Amino acid sequence: MPVRRLGATGPGVSALGLGCMGMSALYGEADRAESLATVHAALDAGITLLDTGDFYGMGHNELLIAEALRTAPSAARERALVSVKFGALRAPDGAWLGYDGRPAAVKNFLAHSLQRLGTGHIDIYRLSRVDPQVPIEETVGAIAEAVQAGYVRHIGLSEAGPETIRRAAAVAPVADVQIEYSLISRGIEDEILPVCRELGIAVTAYGVLSRGLISGHWSAGRRLSPDDFRALSPRFGGEHLTRNLALVESLRAVAADLGLTVAQTAIAWVLAQGEDIVPLIGARRRDRLTEALGALGARLGPDGLAAVEQAVPAGAASGERYPAAQMAHLDSERRRPRPGTP
Repeated sequence: MPVRRLGATGPGVSALGLGCMGMSALYGEADRAESLATVHAALDAGITLLDTGDFYGMGHNELLIAEALRTAPSAARERALVSVKFGALRAPDGAWLGYDGRPAAVKNFLAHSLQRLGTGHIDIYRLSRVDPQVPIEETVGAIAEAVQAGYVRHIGLSEAGPETIRRAAAVAPVADVQIEYSLISRGIEDEILPVCRELGIAVTAYGVLSRGLISGHWSAGRRLSPDDFRALSPRFGGEHLTRNLALVESLRAVAADLGLTVAQTAIAWVLAQGEDIVPLIGARRRDRLTEALGALGARLGPDGLAAVEQAVPAGAASGERYPAAQMAHLDSERRRPRPGTP
């Protein structure tokens, strides 16, 4: 398993990480036994980075990861690094109530995560969405205090815009920014990725298959359960879905020429964008994990990369990546005037 480093100050991690959200929430019902087996298979394959959020299933995902690590071989358990997002407020019925980045909230969320994970520290800790009511300096400062106390090893950010990233990095070292990045979500390339590289901050890229949309396995007639986030996602509905699946078919032809699956091609493209980018694979099953791991051996080369980008040009996606209410929470999506414009 190749290793990439999370920024100038962060740890070395496997070149692919495992995003565990779907094992507990937002993608409909998951098979617990298969989820645990998938985490174990990932660890066996050399994946060391496990990503979760304390609000995924209201703590369910952290408990699942704790069980998976507890039942894994000791060597794999010792190599594993857990990245935790915090700050999302949830109601008993699952409703989203906003985000809380106050220093007192940081300590509260952290205490609960440590208990659920059954550990004395969290490897990378990050606010899931920037709280507009709390200066990022205060939130990051509270995480920095937890680092000094030994409860956190490294500080991360999530869906932060360029100015926020700069302000956070001025307070304490930031290892990585977790943000959506894929062939059909390339917004970070304009400002966010250059700022991260300037400051020596890595990117952990989630949504590299756009929640399955560009995996090559999605079909127009697929029915989604009411508790599946994708039922409300603009890119998965109506004419947006039709146009996006047409892009996938263009990518499928390129993938066939490369001797890869569609998913492997999409993942390999993200891997090829820089050694400072670590794709998170949201596999919930061992067969999907095995397919994703096949991207590690792919060498697209200049001609292959050009063919992939011709099949799925930047900006070709149809529909926003979240519903409007959730887009409003993304500091990374604040529309900023380009230099020289009013």
